[in-house]
Amino acid sequence: MKVLLINGSPHKEGCTYTALKEVADTLEANGVETEIMYLGVKPIAGCIACGNCQKNGKCFVDDQVNELISKLDEIDGIVVGSPVYYGAASGQITSFLDRAFFAGSGKFEGKLGAAVVSCRRGGASAAFDQLNKYFTMNSMPVVASQYWNQVHGFTPDDVRQDLEGMQTMRTLANNMAWLLKCISLGKEHGIEMPDAEEKVLTNFIR
Repeated sequence: MKVLLINGSPHKEGCTYTALKEVADTLEANGVETEIMYLGVKPIAGCIACGNCQKNGKCFVDDQVNELISKLDEIDGIVVGSPVYYGAASGQITSFLDRAFFAGSGKFEGKLGAAVVSCRRGGASAAFDQLNKYFTMNSMPVVASQYWNQVHGFTPDDVRQDLEGMQTMRTLANNMAWLLKCISLGKEHGIEMPDAEEKVLTNFIR
């Protein structure tokens, strides 16, 4: 079992990383392998709707989006982390996820998903809701915690002092590890994902 954690903050080891690291350490303690992907500080292109991914299974822009898509066969869950900018997720992670989920399409199906957000004070629930929409549109069970997955603070030390926030990260990880083990046990007993119907797109324009 393996979970990929994506750091959508420009700060490699800042507040968002501090929250993700707490999740990763708790997953590891539960016997789940983890990897943290840092998106860096270079601009990440948004989707240009070129349709290349529908033909070739990967994005026309060959960057970390294609790296993620190549990892999907070996991971069982994804945790997406972002700072809160103006009540929303960072532009970096938004562009990254728009392209990744469109190009990766059905490869995300059945994998566990969770979002983690970091903010100074407000806007966390709006950014959290935004990130969860990627999972719920792709047949990904969303893992919950004891509260919305958010931490508060200006610095990593501030975040570590947010005892409720850090506990929320650990509870999230424990819940994810438990669900991964339940799914693995179910598969051993012949319980697989339900067959998906062919998608229907309703057009209300007459």
